[in-house]
Amino acid sequence: MNAGRPSPTPALLAIAALAGFVWLFLYVDQQWEVAALAVGAAIVVLLAGRLGWSQRVEAAFSAHQTTASAAALVAGVLVIGLFHGNHFALLMLSTVMLYSVACFGLTVQFGYAGVVNFAGAAFFGIGAYTAAVAGMHLPQLPHPVVLLLGGLMAALIGSVLFLPILRTRGHYAALITIAFGILFRTFLEVNDTLGGPQGLKLPGFQLFGWSFNRNIEWGEEAEISFYVSYALLSLTLLAMALLLVKRLERSWVGLTLDAVRLDETAAAVFGIDVGRAKIFAFSLGNFLAGVAGALMAMMTGFVAPTSFTLGDSLILVSIVILGGIGNAWGVLPAAALVVLLPEKLQLIQEYRFLLFGVLVILVLLFRPQGLFPRRLREYLPLWSIARRRRG
Repeated sequence: MNAGRPSPTPALLAIAALAGFVWLFLYVDQQWEVAALAVGAAIVVLLAGRLGWSQRVEAAFSAHQTTASAAALVAGVLVIGLFHGNHFALLMLSTVMLYSVACFGLTVQFGYAGVVNFAGAAFFGIGAYTAAVAGMHLPQLPHPVVLLLGGLMAALIGSVLFLPILRTRGHYAALITIAFGILFRTFLEVNDTLGGPQGLKLPGFQLFGWSFNRNIEWGEEAEISFYVSYALLSLTLLAMALLLVKRLERSWVGLTLDAVRLDETAAAVFGIDVGRAKIFAFSLGNFLAGVAGALMAMMTGFVAPTSFTLGDSLILVSIVILGGIGNAWGVLPAAALVVLLPEKLQLIQEYRFLLFGVLVILVLLFRPQGLFPRRLREYLPLWSIARRRRG
């Protein structure tokens, strides 16, 4: 190991702790146990920030991304295996992973390029409805292609916002995306071709003739839930999206997006095409949300306008803020918290939007960079990195 390079141990321990917490959180049933785990997790996160553990974990993730990614993938497979017969737990795990993929898109927009988007659920819904329409009118289309088509449609329809987004900033850009999200839901409700308020049904995912909606028989009596197939596919999609986002962050494109976010005027002076950078980030983020929405629709088998409201968009935004704006790794624990807590703690089910709103306000007041802040990037040319390693 190079001198001065952080050890991968903190990252591995953090991954193991998160996997263990998710397993235990889904395993317990009593309300007081769920509440105790939630409070305990909050205390651990606060202590980690106070004692500097969060910085060590983030440094380890940054220095050993390949090792951390492989460990996270193994941990995900193990957790899925432990819940191989539990429909509810596997559905929740798949939902967390698909929400994380959508939030990776918002991370590219918010955290990298500084492009505000409060219509994440609308682009998620575009992918979902694309899968539903393709299932009705193009049943022969391979389902992996349908996922890509959902992402492409989200990016394409999002192009109508290019001009207003490039001409506005801050809260004005936020208002534009909010208006688009409201118009999208209204369009779905009044459009009978897309099912109107009743929504649409669609077939489950199929790959090489295998239906993901079919339980896997194991022996004579044991069965593995069909959600295992969706969970493994969601994990694969999550790994690919995380790899893409992290590679983007470390590339010259990510450096360009950071420059645009920090100072558009200075970036333009140094020859950076600010408009092109914003369009790229906005389109890529919408593409990721659309792919996640298409797979979510196939997994649930139903889409309706009530699933893609402004409130759902704010849930996605709250995940990005809680995890740390620009920190892709922070999205995972934040998504687990936001998705799983209301489902397990029934007392707050009807007050989840109020709870998330209060939580986001507290984070913005006392920890504006999120629970897991993004480290200041270190950009060094390849020759400089090689020289430092030789030294």
